[in-house]
Amino acid sequence: MMMAMGNMKQSAQIDQPQWRPIPPELSDGLTRAKLPRRRARTWALVLQARGMAYRLEQQGAEWQLLVPVNDYATAVHELRSYEENNRNWPPPQPKEQERPDNSSQVIVILLLLAVFHHLTRVNFSLFGASPIDWLAHGHAHAEKILQGEWWRVLTALTLHSGWLHLFSNLCIGSLFIVRLCRDLGAGLGWTLVIAASALGNLINAILQQPDHRSIGASTAVFGAVGVLAAINLLRYRLSLYRRWALPVAGALGLLALLGASGENTDLGAHLFGFAVGLGVGLVTEYLLERYGRPGKELNLLLATGSGALVLLSWLLAIF
Repeated sequence: MMMAMGNMKQSAQIDQPQWRPIPPELSDGLTRAKLPRRRARTWALVLQARGMAYRLEQQGAEWQLLVPVNDYATAVHELRSYEENNRNWPPPQPKEQERPDNSSQVIVILLLLAVFHHLTRVNFSLFGASPIDWLAHGHAHAEKILQGEWWRVLTALTLHSGWLHLFSNLCIGSLFIVRLCRDLGAGLGWTLVIAASALGNLINAILQQPDHRSIGASTAVFGAVGVLAAINLLRYRLSLYRRWALPVAGALGLLALLGASGENTDLGAHLFGFAVGLGVGLVTEYLLERYGRPGKELNLLLATGSGALVLLSWLLAIF
């Protein structure tokens, strides 16, 4: 009877698996080194996914991952394969290429907008004619836009109700438009801003009541915000694979903070400018990845075309 009990104890000791620690360097020799907590848990998940037995032991701030001795070689092989396949993950963010600092050009254009606002507040006339009622000729009147006066979607961007209205748009707009033009070039940047804001005003006119009227460059500001959000969403999509919505969420937060309050705030113009900016930005970044950024000549052509389009809009509005 004593011999039988001794055999049972010996059998239990034989059947109990022996555990061997996985070394941090995944070598075949024994090691006393400990794993960082994050790597230990990651490797444990890898083994769990492979259906392998393991133990995690913590000693103070250090960890050990242990596997049965018979499974040691297989476990090391699986972990080596995992590390090899994920060596470059997540991929590094794309390096920012050096861009020419054209912020001064953008600031000059914004200052010209301030000068134009001053002209609209004084009795200024052309060629000796009667003073021009700039607001009447240029505001975004929904009914008139849909009747064919398309230029109002552009002229309204250059008009403001007062200096405070203008100053707020210049301050906020300069932050985003300067960043956009520095990234893409002044010509392409302004073209995208004008396109997004003009389409935003058009959609707003379609969906608003016929007597709806609006002015201000805030549609352009939120168009620029939308373009930037879309560009960052695509450009950094690999490093944001689990947080892909952060650029858009941040832009929506800005829209809620700056564009949805105030007695005379045109929420529709802000929202549609932002929404169109998102679409324009997505298409633009896709084309840039495929064909590259425009050169100096094309940027100059785009800048000239954008300015000419705004000037043409005012000539049509006045004459």
